[in-house]
Amino acid sequence: MNPAGHPDRSVGRRTLLRGAAGVAAALGLAAATDLGSAGPASAYGWSRTLQQGASGSDVVELQIRVGGWAASSAQQTYVAWDGAFGPATNAAVQRFQSAYGLTADGVVGPQTQSVLNSLESSDGSTAHFDWSEFYSADGSGFSGGKVGATEVKENVRRLMYKLEAVRKKAGNSSITINSGFRSVSHNAAVGGASNSMHVYGVAADIVVSGHTTLQTYRIAETCGFSGLEAYTHSWQHVDSRVQYPSYGSGSWWWESGVV
Repeated sequence: MNPAGHPDRSVGRRTLLRGAAGVAAALGLAAATDLGSAGPASAYGWSRTLQQGASGSDVVELQIRVGGWAASSAQQTYVAWDGAFGPATNAAVQRFQSAYGLTADGVVGPQTQSVLNSLESSDGSTAHFDWSEFYSADGSGFSGGKVGATEVKENVRRLMYKLEAVRKKAGNSSITINSGFRSVSHNAAVGGASNSMHVYGVAADIVVSGHTTLQTYRIAETCGFSGLEAYTHSWQHVDSRVQYPSYGSGSWWWESGVV
């Protein structure tokens, strides 16, 4: 198995029973991270219409929010958080727009921005996921990992947006987070690899209501995830390892290949 893989098994389930949240009141989350400058995590203030050719921190925020729409079929690709609105970002925006009943023109104007903001929650998480669902099961919250708690939280936020796409593609089915972030000590206690993506907050083990693990794997193949554990377990491990080269795993790991 890939050394940054996922040999451990499920931890206690945190069942997701979230209703859709509306546009939230302003609450900034300025993350200390080397992954690009993201804007406020909640009630993001889009100040302009975005389209191909644009660049800046607002494009980074857009790329985070449409990251789960990286492909229309199984493909080892992702939406880079580079602040440059290029063809890949444009295609992801169009897929997002189509899924939410918008004109799929790649232009991120007020209507698209409103739908993007409807996926926010007032505390900086997303509409269908709570921070607590991703806390380390040993009670340490987002602390005790291989990076600081602020960076873990931002990593989790980016993961949440990809999982919002999984949820939408699964017919708005609820998702259970079996395991999210893990402190180093908890990861060791459950037999995780020492450089598991869980200790950085970029991985989750999920169960999608009404869907087999194979069905979930197939959805995840379109969502920009570069780490997928085999679908032969009772949960599906997903992570974004390739987008975090400083964490020590720069190669793709789809354990079951393309299915």
